[in-house]
Amino acid sequence: MTTLTKSGLAAAVLAAFTYLPLQANAALFDDDEARKAILDLRAKVEAMRTELSGRIDNKTDKSSTLDLVNTQEQTMAEIAKLRGQIEVLANELSNVQKRQKDLYIDLDARIRKLEPKTVTVEGKQGTVDPTEQKAYDAAVLLLKGGDYKNAALALGDFVRMYPESIYAANAQYFLGNTYYVQKDCKGAILAQQLVVKNYPDSPRAADAMLNIATCQTELKAVANAKKTLTDLISKYPDTPQAQEARDRLKGK
Repeated sequence: MTTLTKSGLAAAVLAAFTYLPLQANAALFDDDEARKAILDLRAKVEAMRTELSGRIDNKTDKSSTLDLVNTQEQTMAEIAKLRGQIEVLANELSNVQKRQKDLYIDLDARIRKLEPKTVTVEGKQGTVDPTEQKAYDAAVLLLKGGDYKNAALALGDFVRMYPESIYAANAQYFLGNTYYVQKDCKGAILAQQLVVKNYPDSPRAADAMLNIATCQTELKAVANAKKTLTDLISKYPDTPQAQEARDRLKGK
């Protein structure tokens, strides 16, 4: 059996150290390679321990045994270093996995923000994309804040950009209201007529007809107001707005 010399052991340990940093760097990019590096290092450590123990047992020469014992101590120190590097490598692997998980969670959250969502408006369901939702919310916020001029611009832009939106009927109706509060009855009538024409199935359509009749009355177009109220009763007979129209006609 060949004697394990100090230089031979040093060469084996040096080879193990030369191999280790490459695997440690690889762990930053590939989990499988990092795991393989850990397993390989552990196997090398155990092989070195087993080989050294076997050779000590087979030596009868006292001086040779002493040399081997000294070599073993040196080797054990190197093994301890290898184990330390294994721990570092395992820790790096754990950190990589955590970063990957955090990255996935962040990416998933960003994707969800870009996905259309389902909303219910006036009893109807529809999907809206984030840009559409943001534009509508901004317009309504201007309206609620009393900035009717800019609200009218924002609502008009919204209807032009999203004519098929689940919010379109509301936006067109609110647009008519912004004209009315600015004492622009003609603009209000035109805007509300588009609600009736383009969104006849919307609950806002009956409200729009009431608003049209109100503006026509204020413009002294009483005959037109009566016709609008009559049409409202005919189109939406079972609605609260139809009852309001009947009450108004009785008073005229």
